[in-house]
Formats: sequence, structure tokens, C-alpha cells
Amino acid sequence: MLEGLKVIELATYIAAPGAGGVMADWGADVIKVEPPGGDPIRQFFASVGIEGVAVNPVFELDNRGKRGVVLDTTKEDGRAALLKLIDGADVFLTNVRPGGLQRSGLDHHALLKRNPRLIFATLTGYGLDGPDADRPGMDAAAFWARSGLAALFRPKGGDPIQLRTAFGDHVASMAIVSGVLAALYERQRTGKGRLVEAALLRVAHYAGGSDFAIQHTYGRTASNRPRRDTPNPIINYFKTRDGRWLSLLVRQGEADWPKVCRALRLEHLIDDPRFAKAKQRRSNGPELVDLMDAAFAARDLSDIAASLDAEEIIWAPVLTAAEAIVDPQTIASGAVVQTPQRDGGYINAPGAPIRFPGADDGPKGPAPLVGEHTRAVLAELGYSDAEIHALYESGAAA
Repeated sequence: MLEGLKVIELATYIAAPGAGGVMADWGADVIKVEPPGGDPIRQFFASVGIEGVAVNPVFELDNRGKRGVVLDTTKEDGRAALLKLIDGADVFLTNVRPGGLQRSGLDHHALLKRNPRLIFATLTGYGLDGPDADRPGMDAAAFWARSGLAALFRPKGGDPIQLRTAFGDHVASMAIVSGVLAALYERQRTGKGRLVEAALLRVAHYAGGSDFAIQHTYGRTASNRPRRDTPNPIINYFKTRDGRWLSLLVRQGEADWPKVCRALRLEHLIDDPRFAKAKQRRSNGPELVDLMDAAFAARDLSDIAASLDAEEIIWAPVLTAAEAIVDPQTIASGAVVQTPQRDGGYINAPGAPIRFPGADDGPKGPAPLVGEHTRAVLAELGYSDAEIHALYESGAAA
């Protein structure tokens, strides 16, 4: 879908590179510009004390199918080469903080003046305005903690829980891609590029938008409570006799309550005044959860599943990561794709969040080695062999 689109990515770690990775899957020519030594996320496993890992799937996921260039933009010749790349690009994608871009002459004012058709996509922790615009902020800080999400997810009275690896980053990746595509559509009409601004903090407020909307309107929102104290006890997790957890979800209104009771063989509770309506179920939640726990604990998952399906109740098993990646429905949905490797083999990985049936919308190749395509890309820009050699000799390229 994006064949012919040229994206220059000056970004490290995950959120912005993840957006470049999605666009690479969809056919864009994404040139990843790294500093000398490479993107620090290449050292993901070493940073947590694990050495000798042959494949870094964290880096592969967000950088597959890109071309890799190393330029030292602190050197004038390296910066000049980057500007040549940007002059011929459709999209410039970066997560360099605003102050650094301005000091380097790579801010959106300067680049849009050079290339008026450029889509300048920036990802920051906190946005381009305000007192913390230049503050560093990865997803655990800006997306999770400061946004309020960590407090919303914290069990009532408990400690905050850690955000899983790059969870907020990948939500931001999707946001960046949507913004870039909207700007490209606008450019078709106007012929002009624009600044596209994504911030982990803002993305988090949209991701948690239902709770935040309630907070805006009513000045409070429900805490994340233990199972026996949840506001709606039948929207909950339950454990079966064979030790499997499942998530039970009922629809709005009262239509599902009799169905749940029939599925659990608790028909005598349908008209029980303690539970017949949502208000009573909330008031008597711990008692109802205990009764439902006993009903689930008396039967195996397969038996319970058949009864829930017969009543058309919404439910899902709680799968481990190991179970989820081989779940037949996961495979059928296109959530797992094969990334080509240099040895001719493949590694499985998560797919991009959207697929286009009938199109080549999967990984186009492995993530680049550090500086793998530097010489080829510089030659495409018109640099002679002697000029390329000089860039390498000065350290401006690698």
C-alpha cells in the first residue's frame, strides 16, 4: 500500500521506530539513521544481564524490512548527508527531543522550509509545548506513571504495577502511523506537508479515555478493586475446576443476568432479591462472587465453555503468552507473521495491527545490521566512492 513512500527515521528505542516498522511492512522504503554504535535497543538483552542472545526479537519487531545507515550528525558532513536524505523524503520520523533538534537545525521549522512537502512526524514524552516539553520520557514514565494509568491499574490499597515491555510505546506507534497517513492524505489535496505531533502522555490519555472522561465529568473514577469488591461482580475473572481462569463479560442492562445463571446452573438466583438487579448485585457483590466461584470451581473449562456459548455469553480464557501465540484464532486473525532472516529462515513475530487481505502487508526482510546500507544509500544520494570513503575516514558515516 505504501510502495514509493520514502521515510527517513532518526529515532531510537521503540515508539517511533515501531511506527516506521509498520510502514515498512506496508511497503514504504524506511531508512533508519542510527548514531555511531547503533540504536541502544539493539542491546536490550545485555541491558537486563542476558548475554549471547543470537536474535534480538525486540529490535527485529520494530525494525524489520528497513535499510540501516549510520551517520554522526554531530559532524557537519554527517548532518549534511542526513539533510540530503530528508530533502528527498516524504516523511521524517524522529523521537529526538525538541531542544536537540533545534540545536542541530533539524527542527520542523527548518526542515519544512527546505522540503515543503515533508511530513515531519515527532514523538516525544510530553509534547512540544509546556514546561516539560524537553524532558525525557519513556513509556513507563510518560505513558504509564504521569498520565494516571499506573494509578488506575493499581489494585486498591496495593503497590503500582510495572508496565509490560514497550506496551505504551506500541500504542504510540499506532497513533503515529495514523497521524502520518492523515497528513499524507491532506498533502494530496494541498501539496503541502505538515508537522505531526505524537506524545506518550497524550496517547495515554486517549488509551485510558473512558476513565478519564468520567473523571473530567464527575470528578472521580472507580478504583481497580479486588475480585470480590468489583462494582459489577459478574464482569470478573473466575477459576474452573481444572485450574483455568476465564474472563466473563456481560453486556449493558439486565438481559445477560438470567443467561449467566442458567449457564452456571444457578437458576434459583435469577429472581433472588439480593442479585436480581445491578444495584443489588453491587451491594451484595462479595456474596455473589463466592456463589459464582463455587459454581465455576465445580466444573472444568470445557464444560463451562459449552454452557456459556449456548447462552451466547461473552467470555474468553486467560491464556499465557506461550498459549496465546499458538492459539488457532490468533493465527487465523493474522496476529502472527514470519520475518525473513539472512540465513534463509524465518522467525515468528507479532504482525502489524491492521492487515489488508490480498496485499503484501507483512515483513519484507530482517532488521538491518548496524550501518548495513550506509554505502548504498550514500551512493543513491550521489556521493562518489571517494566522498563516501572520506565520510567513513572522518567518522561522519559508518
